[in-house]
Amino acid sequence: MAQQIEMKDSRQEQKQEETETPGSQVKVAFQGERGAFGYEASRTYFGAGGKRHLPGTEVEPVPYRAFADVFRAVAAGEVDFGLVPVENSQAGSINDVYDLLRQHDLFVIGEISHPVNHCLLCLPGQRIEDIHRVISHPQALAQSDAFLRELGVEIVATYDTAGSAKMVREEQLQGVAAVAGSGAAELYELDILASDIQTIKDNYTRFIALGREPAPRSGAPAKTMIVMATAHQPGSLYHCLGMLAEQQINLLKLESRPSRQRPWEYVFYLDFEGHREDVRVRRALADLAGHTLFCKVLGSFDKNM
Repeated sequence: MAQQIEMKDSRQEQKQEETETPGSQVKVAFQGERGAFGYEASRTYFGAGGKRHLPGTEVEPVPYRAFADVFRAVAAGEVDFGLVPVENSQAGSINDVYDLLRQHDLFVIGEISHPVNHCLLCLPGQRIEDIHRVISHPQALAQSDAFLRELGVEIVATYDTAGSAKMVREEQLQGVAAVAGSGAAELYELDILASDIQTIKDNYTRFIALGREPAPRSGAPAKTMIVMATAHQPGSLYHCLGMLAEQQINLLKLESRPSRQRPWEYVFYLDFEGHREDVRVRRALADLAGHTLFCKVLGSFDKNM
């Protein structure tokens, strides 16, 4: 039997506005070490001039080792918000984050596309011919694969870009370089041997902001994220997507992940234009409620222009 779509009413949005009063500090959880791209994106999005900045406040990015820790910290109230990557323009989707979106009762309250410019960092005084090993997060290594192949060095995956830079500095690793951003070079006092080493120069990571309450509607062009499961029979997904088309709703992204309940069955994550309060979106969500096994609205928020 189809379940009702999980949505929150306007009273929760009013509560969100009431709780976001100006204060001295806004804590934002991110995955990795200070100097990572998540750290930079947190300061950009929640800091002065950012889309989510609260007047009179300063942003404090709080590092966590794993994506799951970020979700847990937001849910437990250890921090005010979280910021996690969902996809990279070169390497694709971050599957772990999609799985965590389904597992936690949090809301997506915004998004930011952050430029990713990878650099090769080392201890001061090293030359590029001295480097025999390069360490970094698997995504950063994959995004810089063409440059690294030409170096002919050993490639070692670690849990974080900035964490790799921190390791080079703290352990005084001679002959070892880290792939990370220029901010990590400044923070950990490392030399930059090469800049913009990513294979595709226009490289961006899309981050989503997490909160315990839905984002208040601003009137700007909006985007909605949902997760749903369809019956395991021919045409189920086709009919669900048709309900969006009937309402002239533009589908922006479709992502599938294993349901983890039965082999070879999947749940689907959809991004589409419009706010859950828009008439056409409401109609489409009502139609989906009757043709899905479950359908949950993860959030409606300002579309990143």
